[in-house]
Parts: sequence; C-alpha cells; structure tokens
Amino acid sequence: MKLFLSSLLLLVATARADEDKPVTCGSVVKLTHIESGSKNYLFSENKNLGSGSGQQIVTWNSDRTSSGTLWRLRGENDLPEECDPGEPIKCGSKIRFTHLETKRNLHTHGIQSPISRQQEISGYGNDGNGDAGDDWTVECHAGKLWMRDQPVRFINASTGRYLGGSASVKFTQQNCGHGCPILNHLEAFGRKQKDDFSKIKVEMGILLNK
Repeated sequence: MKLFLSSLLLLVATARADEDKPVTCGSVVKLTHIESGSKNYLFSENKNLGSGSGQQIVTWNSDRTSSGTLWRLRGENDLPEECDPGEPIKCGSKIRFTHLETKRNLHTHGIQSPISRQQEISGYGNDGNGDAGDDWTVECHAGKLWMRDQPVRFINASTGRYLGGSASVKFTQQNCGHGCPILNHLEAFGRKQKDDFSKIKVEMGILLNK
C-alpha cells in the first residue's frame, strides 16, 4: 500500500496540465485552501479527535507531499451505484470525498469544532460507507461544470455548512498540548457564511478522462 501511495504521489505531483478541463468522478485529488495562500491541503490520518465526536481527524496541512492529502471523488451517499469514472462533475451535484489511505469520508454534523467553535469536520464511515453527512454539494462561481482551474465551495447537504479553514485558526501547543499530532495544522470547520474562508481549489491530482 505504501509503495502504491508513493507512486501515486509522484503521478499527482506531475499531473498539473490541462487545468482548463473539468474535474471528474473517480479522480484522486489534493484540495487546497485559498485564504491561507493555497499552501494548505485537506488532510486526514488514522487518528481520532480528542474531543467532540472522537471521529477521525481532518485538518488543513501544509505538507503537500503527504499521502494523507489524497481524496477520491465519488457520487452521493444514496446512489445505488458509483458514479461513472471520468464523468465531469456538474455544479450543484452532490459528491463524497473518500480519504484514500483510511477509506473514511469527509463528514460534518452538529458538533462544535475544537478551536473556532464552528462545526466539526471529521472522517467517518467504514470502507467508504457512511451516511448523508458525507454528502457535499459543489457550488461553482460560474458555469455548469466544476473546472480544475476555478475556485469552488462545498456545502454540506445535511447541515448547510461550508467546508472552510483560516490561516488564523491553527493548532498550537496552547490549544492542542505538547506532543500534539496536528501541531501547526489549520482547523477544518463547517462555516455558516459564504466567504473567502470557504474557497477551495484542486491544486493537483490524477483526474480521469473518458
């Protein structure tokens, strides 16, 4: 598995062309947070939150080489079949983000996030199977398709909160303790407002084409 992820990371690092093409179902991507300078990537690992739900940690991490920043794009939770690989993702459609290493889905629910007291973001489910809290609607600024070179927002279909982060909301020794496993990561949170803190872009990835 480690060899596979290392090879995939190498491919991801070199797959930055064709940015004017749509993002597609089944692709594996790294998502970057624009407000923090596009230097932090949506991240998870097989460790659990020490508060709140106790579910798997999700943060924004500046280590762009980490395999923990790889997410697979899938159709919404209640579909009887997976979406067609290579099918362009339409603006307004519901998708899931499944963490490639741990097979848990990007998730939110009505629990406060640990630092900013907004809504907690976590990894949830088993082997890619979760619930409606894993569904995110793609909100585009313009056009009909989610394009690789365009910032978008993701609003949770269950809670109505936007996936977000902030350069000023960071895990430190003061709020996370000594030996904190996510020291200097940014908190990922669900946000009420539609603003710069919720603008996200595909930085790189293996994007499938038909």
